[in-house]
Amino acid sequence: QENECILPSFDSNVAWELGNIIRKNCIESFSWPAVVYISHANSNQLLFFATSAPGALPDNMHWVKRKEAAVLRWGLSTLRMGLMIQEPGKSIQQSLKDTFEMEDSSAYCCHAGGFPVKVKGVEGVAGVIVVSGVAKADQSWHTVIVDGIMEYL
Repeated sequence: QENECILPSFDSNVAWELGNIIRKNCIESFSWPAVVYISHANSNQLLFFATSAPGALPDNMHWVKRKEAAVLRWGLSTLRMGLMIQEPGKSIQQSLKDTFEMEDSSAYCCHAGGFPVKVKGVEGVAGVIVVSGVAKADQSWHTVIVDGIMEYL
């Protein structure tokens, strides 16, 4: 999916359009609030931030920043990263800690909802999209991002 979601360009206008598409899709798909967050990779400059419904919690931002950190460190979606590292019988967080020999892995989150913005002809990650809310929608956060990018394209 990451290879199918390559943008022709990425700037604040693209982030605005993408963010609004993803927010609209969250509103249509979920009955609970989600945070939609888009930033530049090189500066963490916030380009888009919105909730899909009333009721988002301050804790949502904690998850957003952890997912953003994982995408920036490994250049992969958090869902893909979680699937790659999870070991049988261990939590994703414990697998992350063991795989990368971290004393503390709490700065990162490899559950679905973080996605790299990649641009044709540009090496690496140009930005990060994060959708986060209640845990019961975990894989849905990834899907709503991919669907939003495909709709934009």
